[in-house]
Amino acid sequence: MINHSFPVLGQPIPVRVPQTVEDFQEFQRYVLDRANAGERVAYDTETTGLDTYSSGFRIRTAQFGTPNEAWVLQVEKGSDLQRLASWALRTLPALSMQNRNFDMLASDRHIPGITLEELAPKTLDTYIYSHLADPRRRDQGGVGNGLKDASAHYVDPSAPDTQGGLIEEFHKIGYTKDTGWPHIDIDNPLYLSYAGGDVILTSRLLPKVEARVRELGINPALPAFEHAVGFVCALIERRGMRIDRTYTAQLSSDLREEATHWAAEAARYGVANINSTRQVSEALLGMGEKIPERTAGGAVQVNSTVLKRLADVDKDWEPIESRTPNPLAMAILRSKRASKWRTSYAEAMLRTADENDRVHPKIGALAARTARMSISDPPFQQLPSGKWEVRHAVRADDGCRMISVDYSSVEPRVMAALSGDERMTAAILRGDDLHNLTAASVYGPGFTPGQRKVAKVVQLGVAYGGGAKTIAAQTGLTLAAAQSAVKGYKRTYPQLARYIRDLQRQVVRDGYTLRTPSGRRLVFDRDAAYASFNGEIQSTARDIFAQGLLEIHARGLTPHVLLPVHDEIIADATDNEAEEVGREIGEAMTMTLRGIPLGTDPDVGGASWGSLYMKKAEVMTANDEWYAAHPDEARKAEEARK
Repeated sequence: MINHSFPVLGQPIPVRVPQTVEDFQEFQRYVLDRANAGERVAYDTETTGLDTYSSGFRIRTAQFGTPNEAWVLQVEKGSDLQRLASWALRTLPALSMQNRNFDMLASDRHIPGITLEELAPKTLDTYIYSHLADPRRRDQGGVGNGLKDASAHYVDPSAPDTQGGLIEEFHKIGYTKDTGWPHIDIDNPLYLSYAGGDVILTSRLLPKVEARVRELGINPALPAFEHAVGFVCALIERRGMRIDRTYTAQLSSDLREEATHWAAEAARYGVANINSTRQVSEALLGMGEKIPERTAGGAVQVNSTVLKRLADVDKDWEPIESRTPNPLAMAILRSKRASKWRTSYAEAMLRTADENDRVHPKIGALAARTARMSISDPPFQQLPSGKWEVRHAVRADDGCRMISVDYSSVEPRVMAALSGDERMTAAILRGDDLHNLTAASVYGPGFTPGQRKVAKVVQLGVAYGGGAKTIAAQTGLTLAAAQSAVKGYKRTYPQLARYIRDLQRQVVRDGYTLRTPSGRRLVFDRDAAYASFNGEIQSTARDIFAQGLLEIHARGLTPHVLLPVHDEIIADATDNEAEEVGREIGEAMTMTLRGIPLGTDPDVGGASWGSLYMKKAEVMTANDEWYAAHPDEARKAEEARK
């Protein structure tokens, strides 16, 4: 037996690394004793990285622990150790994990005999309880929900930073925090000590965060709800999405050329380096642009928000039509976007795809401060809603068609339900377009398409706590015009304006906290009470979506689901089932909130995710080489969009 220790509250806690047959028998007795006592045991893995399904990924160690003891199995050393870890996982009746989906999915794929379906029902996630108690990251003023931060708050402020210590070891052997995991010696004492330390801390953390959730009076149904949502997301992540490797490789090449082309366009205006704040700001100011925004250091701000305003596009790259687009701003935006898409999507898909050319985006079921989900590796949530080029790389399974089901204007409907605004509610029940109603109230019945887009920004801006200054920056309106638009919006929906004002006051009185309709606890910065309605909307919309996801699962439709993105479900089904599956998913998601119907818009496309976003005129003209080489796909996409 190799013995190490990990310090907690000034005491060295034993970390045992079995080596001999006798050691393994002692580990088995430990497991059986815990199982017979019904004791919950913490479980964790050390792996070669985060790309669970990539070809080079492997589990190096599997560790089990209770508050006063940890065992580390070096499963990388052989199949016997893998089978021992598998036996332990199947024998133990109750487990705890920090961020359980990662370790459950890694074990499901790489430890023989272990399945996600077996692990999930008996595993509690310390991350879920920590997030419910305080959803803020440490840099947002909260406790923080990573193991290090949460343990420092609830268990032992002096406990070593396990990852930080290992990074120093990586540097000693010539690697970084991202590249060192596969290369550090599996017998490294610090590596093994810290592996054991993680399960000791997890085991001690769970009762602390469970107690904190009870102490705060958080809805007792939420922990079970979040564990159920996390499980469904893990099932979806495990299935993954098929990519067309040929198209994706060509997309990467095309995006490199696009980035180079637009960087050259920027150079024509004197910007040799599009990432140089000084060069970009000097060139734009030299073109006569007025840029009031400043960085913390006092420099002219030329971030994406500023550039999009100057280029006259909104956050989704749709034209605002409030000014003449600045060609330099547009060139910089296009070059940066192409570079980002190449790295974050095309190259990421090629790098992380498994042996069957499936990518498995990581789904953070409980991610943001408001509990909104996140998608990473690749970050499909960040794609503009109207763009198809990257999405076209994702393909339905053979003989299947892509399906999209999303809520119809869910956030305005949530706004109406929460505020009880009678005019907004009546408009929704009549089926009116809320943005048209707002535009008419601000600009009169003869409003233009551009004014409607401005009205949309105003509606979302006011609801999300943005004032006239922010709206002016986003739309290109003068401050006076933005102020007039805000006043017009508040006249249109007086009860909504009153509700927002009262909510902000209540949040201040309650110590900058808010309880959402689901009983979730949101915490706001002392200078950000204005964001409370935004938080309530976002959090409520997320919980509606999560409930819809559980209903989809209850109806046996999860095997069709490829990804949850924002308020949309991406799925696939065979040609003859696609319409029916889309309808059933839509029905599962449909519900009401305080009398406001939350309906869905099912849509069936062709063989690619991108087909759902293509206009009919684009289907045969975009990417001619691709469609010339794939006439059947072109035909399917054309038929799907008719």
